[in-house]
Amino acid sequence: MLLGDSLVAYLPDPPTPLKLKSYPSPPVTTFNNTRRRNIEMASAAKEDKSRSVKRVAVVGAGVSGLAAAYKLKSHGLDVTVFEAEGRTGGKLRSISQDGLIWDEGANTMTESEMEVKALIDDLGLQEKQQFPISQHKRYIVRNGTPLLVPTNPAALFKSNILSAQSKFQIIFEPFMWKRRDSANVCDEHIEESVGSFFQRHFGKEVVDYLIDPFVAGTAGGDPESLSMRHSFPELWSLEKRFGSIIGGALQSKFFAKREKTGENKAGLGKKKHKRGSFSFYGGMQTLTDTLCKELGKDDLKLNTKVLSLSYCHGSLSEKWSITCASNQDAQVQRDTFKFGFVLPQAPLSNVKDMKIMKRGIPFPLDFLPEVTYMPLSVIITTFKKENVKRPLEGFGVLVPSDEQKHGLKTLGTLFSSMMFPDRAPSNLHLYTTFIGGSRNRELAQASTDELKQVVTSDLRKLLGAEGEPTFVNHFYWSKAFPLYGRNYGSVLEAIDKMEKDLPGFFYAGNHKGGLSVGKAIASGCKAADLVISYLNSASNDVVQPSK
Repeated sequence: MLLGDSLVAYLPDPPTPLKLKSYPSPPVTTFNNTRRRNIEMASAAKEDKSRSVKRVAVVGAGVSGLAAAYKLKSHGLDVTVFEAEGRTGGKLRSISQDGLIWDEGANTMTESEMEVKALIDDLGLQEKQQFPISQHKRYIVRNGTPLLVPTNPAALFKSNILSAQSKFQIIFEPFMWKRRDSANVCDEHIEESVGSFFQRHFGKEVVDYLIDPFVAGTAGGDPESLSMRHSFPELWSLEKRFGSIIGGALQSKFFAKREKTGENKAGLGKKKHKRGSFSFYGGMQTLTDTLCKELGKDDLKLNTKVLSLSYCHGSLSEKWSITCASNQDAQVQRDTFKFGFVLPQAPLSNVKDMKIMKRGIPFPLDFLPEVTYMPLSVIITTFKKENVKRPLEGFGVLVPSDEQKHGLKTLGTLFSSMMFPDRAPSNLHLYTTFIGGSRNRELAQASTDELKQVVTSDLRKLLGAEGEPTFVNHFYWSKAFPLYGRNYGSVLEAIDKMEKDLPGFFYAGNHKGGLSVGKAIASGCKAADLVISYLNSASNDVVQPSK
């Protein structure tokens, strides 16, 4: 999510299947120009006490919650977003200062999920999308030296990133793995680790120098601590279907292209859409700021912590009572609101802290397992260009765990001003470096001065950066990622139980569905779809988008 898009192009990035309740699916709609009319209708309905529009509470103003709220409001529903902090955006946090622009959370995203493209199109953000220069030039460190990641078989054979044995193991994987050879396929009842899965297919060296840095950058984890089924669900499924990962991926892409042939022919006259990772002019927070602008200030309650949720059987519009505490003008104020639906998008650890009642009886959440979170420090540095002796053009560099033997302690670095030249003055290089995760939990919590020395040392070894950085900024995420560990199935089962036992309660966010920005958006949109489907099946009072 933070660094990991640097390798996303080289591994399939499927949408994770979501366990949905058995409500009729809403019609697939794009948020065309009628969305403003629907939003205005919802705002007007809010002022009408005799309205029949259903009320929805979204708890958490990260990108998942804001996407859900926006979709619901676009369908004419009355939505209120509660956020405990004084800002919106969650892990999308962009800073502009002294001619520099940087992100302290997610730096890029992709349009792998259809919900992302629909949202960007609807918000009119196509012109604000910013695509990195030379984004396909990505590096992994081997023996202390950054090496270009190969993007095709010919480049793989020429590269020194893997031994000849590993290269041949990759090339011959489709022939070595057969669908019907059940002895080679992992038992679906066993929670296999990411490391074990990829080692079976490609060998230990591939795990150490490709998979390890990739999962450290995308999830803050390591190959042995992550569940294959939950971290890479489509690859896990490909093995079940085809045996070979590479062969299965090629066949899946072939059939997908055949299905899109007619669509592509119909769109020949349209401007070709750019692919790959992207950000926005001004940083990733441009996306959430735009969502907030569309929602309006009246629908956003910042500095407002939800303390308790109470469900009572009643009308669709007032089944839930929400009690919250807000800090306004240095005073704490308690309020209670009525809603028909609740969409928590906050971390499960925060949801677990809430007091929940069901028909006057406490509903303890003690069945929710403890979730492990990965800590991460983000260090922003600038160096004068003449002081960086070996600058690299491209996206960034990832550091495998094994490279710690060469004194490298960071997870990786993004070449921020190489990707986006407008984010730093022309005489400076701007870098975004990540430290922590499961590899260095304690180091992630170190002081700014200590981390500055760590980053400076690594950049000196990797890029020839001399002297001290001219600028340093440090941001610490105590809960950067939930760990999709080998027992994560119990977490998803608990979420499913919570939704089944609490009518009108739909959970979303990066605790299910995936960790990337795109998957968080998709998760929020799917939760909104569940509300819309539920209402469509229960009554005809929902305001639908005009055709």
